[in-house]
Amino acid sequence: MQAFEYVAATTVEEAVKALSNGKRARPLSGGTDLLAQLKEGRRQLDLVVDVKRIPELMELRYDPQEGLFIGASVPCHRLNASADVKNNYPSLIDSSHLIGGVQIQGRASLGGNLCNASPAADSIPNLIAHNAVAHIAGPNGRRTVLVEEFCLAPGRTVLADGEFLVALQLPVPSKNFGAAYLRFIPRNEMDIAVVGAGASVVLSDDGQTIQSARIALGAVAPTPLFVKEAGDALAGQPVSEESFARAAQIAQDAARPINDMRGTIPQRKHLSGVLTTRALRIAVDRARGTKTVDSLGRMNGTHG
Repeated sequence: MQAFEYVAATTVEEAVKALSNGKRARPLSGGTDLLAQLKEGRRQLDLVVDVKRIPELMELRYDPQEGLFIGASVPCHRLNASADVKNNYPSLIDSSHLIGGVQIQGRASLGGNLCNASPAADSIPNLIAHNAVAHIAGPNGRRTVLVEEFCLAPGRTVLADGEFLVALQLPVPSKNFGAAYLRFIPRNEMDIAVVGAGASVVLSDDGQTIQSARIALGAVAPTPLFVKEAGDALAGQPVSEESFARAAQIAQDAARPINDMRGTIPQRKHLSGVLTTRALRIAVDRARGTKTVDSLGRMNGTHG
């Protein structure tokens, strides 16, 4: 690993100033991606700015009017243990449980997972399904960006020089809302998604009609893919396998995967439809408050 300067910022302003000094600089949150990249020589930096000491980046807070705020450095294990997350956003744990093992989850964060901008990231399709917003700070002040617009290419984001992610905000779940994230991996030892699918639905009061839906895919395009057309096709439709199949076909058609060591184009296209259907089923069960067993053997109506 090359030598670099290290700054432990304690305020957002201090971090912005350090990141804006003209050097090759990056913020350090959990470090589970950044430190590996530095050790392997895949990234060259002059300065690393540790942001874990900034209170706002370590805040995990639920507000019944404004929704859930997840500081960019909040580790996954805190999400997994949070009663607010379990009660109001249980599907987030679908992702946080999958980001590495227990030790990694003690450091890794959803914010870091987003900023790493991997097409196969497990948190991003789920965040898109939840209509999440990224809060960004930089030399020109603060701004917000929808998560589906955050990643520009593998490893590239909308963050400009001197900017960094402060927090993620998820809106308050609508009445009769449910969401889910699923992924396919060829074996437990290869912990990178071949395909991932996140889905959310809002149902009518009788639970028989889909009022709105959002669907997103991972590992099938250069960036996590928000398939708006698939969700829109479900609006006003009955909860049925036929409705799911139409949305799944749209998602499958939207997928733009590549062949690599983890999967082929035909396999990934097929899995895009399969996982979309399965995620929608779980999302509907959660919206109805039904408790059934998900693909990880957990009760999916709640995580309690």
